[in-house]
Amino acid sequence: MADDQEKTEEPTSKKIEDARKDGNVPKSQDTSSFVTLVVAIFTFLALFPFMQKHLVELYRYYQSFIGVEFTKNMILEISIVTFREILLVVMPLAVAVAISGLLAGFLQFGFVLSTKPLTPDLKKLDPIKGLKNLLSLKKLIETIKTIIKVALVFLLAYNFLFDFAKEMPRVVYLPIFDQLAWLKDKAMILGSAMLALFFFLALFDLFFVRYNYFKDLKMSKQEIKDEYKQMEGDPQIKARIRKIQMEMTKKRMMQEVPNADVIITNPTHFAVALRYDKTKERAPIILAKGMDNLALKIKEIARKHKIQIVENPPLARELYKKCEINDTIPENLYKAVAEVLAFVYKANQN
Repeated sequence: MADDQEKTEEPTSKKIEDARKDGNVPKSQDTSSFVTLVVAIFTFLALFPFMQKHLVELYRYYQSFIGVEFTKNMILEISIVTFREILLVVMPLAVAVAISGLLAGFLQFGFVLSTKPLTPDLKKLDPIKGLKNLLSLKKLIETIKTIIKVALVFLLAYNFLFDFAKEMPRVVYLPIFDQLAWLKDKAMILGSAMLALFFFLALFDLFFVRYNYFKDLKMSKQEIKDEYKQMEGDPQIKARIRKIQMEMTKKRMMQEVPNADVIITNPTHFAVALRYDKTKERAPIILAKGMDNLALKIKEIARKHKIQIVENPPLARELYKKCEINDTIPENLYKAVAEVLAFVYKANQN
């Protein structure tokens, strides 16, 4: 019983889908931040000439007011122009960053639309529970991860800046434009190294988050059994439904027995009711069949409606075994059934 309660089984597809509906998905913040950072950098570099142009135009616009006395209308106009130009500069970058954030989430866990995380939950206001969450193992691991990430970033930056500092005595004697070129090159080197570090940190965090996510969703054997019952239905209920369906089928079958042309029996264990209408059917049809008590009931109805009962044990067994209700008889039994029907028709004429 203890083994049934241990969460040792991988989560089922239904468990994962239910978690997604609740907004519970494996989201790596480091991965999303890295994708957003890369998109922001490349968008900034691509739009830099456009942004520079608008900022220069704004600067020249401000210069045009030197020595001019300001009025309320002028201040309003300056505010509108400033807002417009800043919006033109910032908006493309903001849109690109927003789209990259959505894209990073979509690449991690696909499209998820759930309002449950937004639903107010009074349990979250419980101070005791909140304190437990702060002191939980999960929070401790997140804190350790943050410390490690900050330490790695600091060490990487320190090593590069320390190497750059060794070149400073030589660089100070260079012309200003050469100094700026040197600074640009070192900034590119440091930025590339930082991006590489962030990439590996994001990759690690992605696998770490997914591992913990599926670990938290693991199920016990009892939970899998309960889920199966929920999906497939309780076996007792299903058995009751099958019983009701069988009873309804038997009832309809018995209602068809009076329409039969002949009942073939063996004579006690099996009974099969046949009908053959030359104008509608290409071969005789099984209207009803039964074994033991059901066979006796079929014969009882047949006698009540004066339907011919023919004893033919081999044929009765074959028909019962190979045919279902409303099936036409198989071709290999045409001859045997035809002989029985011919006998019945002849007997009826007499």
